Amino acid sequence: MATAQKKGLLYYLTTVNHKDIGIMYLTSALMFFFIGGAMAMVIRGELAQPGLQLVSEDFFNQMTAMHATFMIFFAIIPGLVGLGNYFVPIMVGSPDMAFPRLNNWSFWIVPFAGMLMLLSLFVPGGSNAAGWTIYPPLTSSLYSSGAGIDMWILGVHLVGASSILGAINFIVTILNMRAPGMSLFKMPMFVWAWLINSWLMLIATPVLAGAITMLLTDRNFGTSFFNAAGGGDPVLFQHLFWFYSHPAVYIMILPAFGIISEIVQTFSRKKIFGYTAMVWSIAGIALLGCMVWAHHMFTVGMSLEAQTVFMTMTMLIAVPTGVKIFSWMATMWGGSIEFKTPMVWAVGFIALFTIGGLSGVFLASAPIDYMMHDTYYVVAHIHYVFVSGSYFGIMAGLYYWFPKMFGRHLSERLGKVHFWLTFIFMNVTFFPMHFMGMMGMPRRIADYNPVFADLNLLASIGAAGFGMTQILLLINVFYSKKRGAIASDNSWESGMTLEWETTSPPDPHNFKKIPVVE
Repeated sequence: MATAQKKGLLYYLTTVNHKDIGIMYLTSALMFFFIGGAMAMVIRGELAQPGLQLVSEDFFNQMTAMHATFMIFFAIIPGLVGLGNYFVPIMVGSPDMAFPRLNNWSFWIVPFAGMLMLLSLFVPGGSNAAGWTIYPPLTSSLYSSGAGIDMWILGVHLVGASSILGAINFIVTILNMRAPGMSLFKMPMFVWAWLINSWLMLIATPVLAGAITMLLTDRNFGTSFFNAAGGGDPVLFQHLFWFYSHPAVYIMILPAFGIISEIVQTFSRKKIFGYTAMVWSIAGIALLGCMVWAHHMFTVGMSLEAQTVFMTMTMLIAVPTGVKIFSWMATMWGGSIEFKTPMVWAVGFIALFTIGGLSGVFLASAPIDYMMHDTYYVVAHIHYVFVSGSYFGIMAGLYYWFPKMFGRHLSERLGKVHFWLTFIFMNVTFFPMHFMGMMGMPRRIADYNPVFADLNLLASIGAAGFGMTQILLLINVFYSKKRGAIASDNSWESGMTLEWETTSPPDPHNFKKIPVVE
């Protein structure tokens, strides 16, 4: 009867069940992932050869801005929120999120914000061609007339409001609705990651909201917060923007750390090594992540003392990150490892995310950053963090928890083909960009010196392969939902957290009775 009730648009518009809302977040994230991916195909298609082939320079700039915006705000963050929404209440032994109606509202803001941003491409004056960082004076009304950027700002406002409401819901759920006997230091690592991540959202997101509101008033109401002609300071916007946007990197990676921790312990058949150190390392990453925003701004002319402080603080983040990588390796060491598809994605995450972290340590050094700033080296670094970090983490979580969500396993064979093609094409796409950056190729340009032609062609071939490979995910999901192998309650036979104690898929209220944690 419950499944019959779940058919129809009205049900999904009004549902307050956290599991349905989690699946809606994942579905929305997948849709926007393919929209953002199509924009990436336009970018790499244009850059496959020197000269202008496909689009104008203005439209190319719009695509770079919108690709980043869609991937960050509408694909990665909602994808992680979807997994959190589905599993955090079950993992703490709660029947639902603390504020179920607020949870529904938080979700439905997201697709409407995304569609608003997409429609900004079609208004007079076009959409945001100033980059996803929307720096003034490029986004002042003098240089960017029309409603495109105003619609972009409203879209970010809406999705930011969704993040804030969701963060409040996660915090209250985790702190107030844990099962009897579950103390804070008995919580799964994924729950810890979401508790800390939610505080990070709550601290950082309102700062971005303030910055873009000030920009909106500069554009439309004659204020001069960032207008130098009126006594304002455009560099102030950069400080405010990066005070959110650097923690945003950790908002997109901390839940993935939690996912990898759960998978590594399950498929190593060992409890996570150094549990307490892992918890404090997540907290340390979040704390330091709020204190290093100006390492994006070494070239704006800040004092040597300030550069030294931000450089040192940034390099310190390598310490808690190293603790996590060491802990995952130590958990696997001596374990009875089974390389099922989720574990393969998790190991790929650890290997490639380490490369992204190491290139970040290089960029943290102010003298090196002066040379690499605004080059393709930065593009390579951020994609090794977001693709091999956030995206691989979401894929690992999806393959791991799909049997619990739908009662059927995803195809192991297709899952491994999906992984290996993604792994290969991801490196073919982004590894050459390190060399382009070291050779001096600037980012966000539609045309370039022919000396970069071979590496750009290689990256474009890799991007096309990467994009087409993701169709395998859709095939696997749609096929396995109907015909995949039936999943038991403890699908992997070694799950150690509460979601493996309930049915697959879980009961409407997760458990027949609230579990007691011994």
